[in-house]
Amino acid sequence: MTEKIVLIAGAGPTGLVLALWLTKLGVKVRIVDKAAEPGTTSRALAVQARTLEFYHQVGIDDAVIAGGVKVEKLNLWVGGRRKASVPLRDTGKGLTPYAFALVFPQDAHERLLIQKLGELGVRVERRTELLRFSQSDAGVTATLRRPDGSEEVCDAAYLAGCDGASSAVRGQLGVGFPGGTYTGLFYVADVEGTGEAVDNELHVDIEDADFILLFPLHGRVRLVGTVHDLPEGEQGNLVFDDVRGKALEQLKLDVEKVNWFSTYRVHHRVALHFRDRRAFLLGDAAHIHSPVGGQGMNTGIGDAVNLAWKIAAVLKGDASANLLDTYEPERIRFARRLVATTDRGFTLVTRRGGIARFVRTRIVPLVVPLAFRTGAMRRLLFRTVSQTTVNYRESALSVGAVGRIRGGDRLPWVDLGSGKDNFAPLTSLEWQVHVYRDGGSGKVEGGRGVREACAELQLPLHVFGWGDAMRRAGLQNGAAYLVRPDGYVALADSSVTPERLRRYFTDRGLQRG
Repeated sequence: MTEKIVLIAGAGPTGLVLALWLTKLGVKVRIVDKAAEPGTTSRALAVQARTLEFYHQVGIDDAVIAGGVKVEKLNLWVGGRRKASVPLRDTGKGLTPYAFALVFPQDAHERLLIQKLGELGVRVERRTELLRFSQSDAGVTATLRRPDGSEEVCDAAYLAGCDGASSAVRGQLGVGFPGGTYTGLFYVADVEGTGEAVDNELHVDIEDADFILLFPLHGRVRLVGTVHDLPEGEQGNLVFDDVRGKALEQLKLDVEKVNWFSTYRVHHRVALHFRDRRAFLLGDAAHIHSPVGGQGMNTGIGDAVNLAWKIAAVLKGDASANLLDTYEPERIRFARRLVATTDRGFTLVTRRGGIARFVRTRIVPLVVPLAFRTGAMRRLLFRTVSQTTVNYRESALSVGAVGRIRGGDRLPWVDLGSGKDNFAPLTSLEWQVHVYRDGGSGKVEGGRGVREACAELQLPLHVFGWGDAMRRAGLQNGAAYLVRPDGYVALADSSVTPERLRRYFTDRGLQRG
C-alpha cells in the first residue's frame, strides 16, 4: 500500500508553505529541490495581509513581520521632486490585524520558512531532482535523482508541482501554459546608499516608461526598474552601472555599494489546468504575471493553503477524494482574473508615448492622493491589493448568504478588544462554527439550537457577543457561519439545524461526528 505522504517538488515560498501547513495538519511530506541551496536574490518583496492571516494560523506571522519593514508611505516622483505622497500605515484599519504594507524579501522569507519547517523535523532535500513520475489509482511513483547522481523511486499519495515557471511537473503532465512575454528587460538590484529616498517608504519614479521602484529594507534598499533602448546583444551582460541613469538621479540616491544585480523578463501566463489526477500545480508552475501590486508570491501561498487542508482531509479519511476537485476551480478563477488585472496595470505603467507620459506625470499624482483621502476608496484599494477580497463564492463548497457575507467569502475579521479577535480560533486549522449574537438562547428554526447541532457533529462552536464591529464587518446578529480550515465561510445561514449542517457535509463527502 502506498505510504500516505505528499511529495513536493520545489522549495520556494509556495512549496515551503504547503509543507508547513501539511505538517501542521499531521501529514508527512517530502520536499525536494534541485538547487544546491536556497536563493540569495529575489524579486518578490511584498507580503500581503491575507498571507499574514494564513501565517497567523500556523504561528509564524510575528516572525515574518519582525523580519520585514512596514512601509510608511508611497511617494511618486516626477522631475526629481516628490510630486505626491500617500500614507500606507493603517490603510486597512478595521479590516484585518495586518492593516499595513510589509516588505520582506523572498530570499529571507524562504530562510525563515525553512527554519520553521526544521523545527518541525522537516528538511528540504537539496540537489534532489524530480526526473519523472507516473500515476495510478493507488498513488504517484516518482523517480528522483539524488545528490550523488543515483536514482531513487519514491511512492507518494500526491505530487505537488511547486517547481516554478519552467515546471518539470507541468511539462510532464503536458498542461498548456498560454500567455506571453512583455517586451523589454527589467532589472532588480540590492544596494546600500544614502539620500532623501532612503527611509521606510516606497518611492516610485514615474517620469518616463523607464520607471524605477525603491523598496526599503533593513540597512539597504531594493531597486526594480526597466531597461530600454539597449541593443539586443548588449542586454545579456548588463551590470548596475548600465542602468544607474536618469531615474536614480531623479530619486537623488547615492549608491555606495551594490550587493547584487540581476535582469529578467516579465511573463503573463496561466496553466490550462491546475490538477491532473494526483498531481497538482501551484505558484509559478500554475500562473505567472507582472509584478504590479506584489501579488505573485502571495498568490502561490494562497494556492498552498487552499490545497493543504483538502489533501489532509482526504488522507485522514475525513473527506472523499472529490474534495480535491474544488482546488482547481477555486484557484484558477482568481489566477486568471489577477493576470488580466495586473496586465492592464503593467501596460499603463510601462507604455511609452506622449499621452501615457501625461497620464503618469500629471494625472496620476493628482488622482492617487485624492483616492487615498476617501475612506471607501482607501478600503477598496487595500482590500484588492491585500487579497482579503479573494473569495470562492462560485465553489461547490460555498452555500448561503446572511447579511453581506456569502458562502465562499473570507471570514471577516472582528476586533473584540483587549487584544482579542475572532481569528484566534482559526489557529486550530479545523472546521468550526461562529455565531455572533446578542445574549439569549441562540435557538434557531425548528427549536433546535446551534450548540446542539455542533455537539452532534463534533464541530467546535465559538459564540461572540454582538456589537457594532460585527455589524460593520457585514455579519448578521444571530446568524451562524460554518468556517473552513482556511478561514473561508463555507455555509452562511440564519437558521442552522443539525439536519442542515449534516446535509452540508454528507452532500460533499465530508465526514463529521
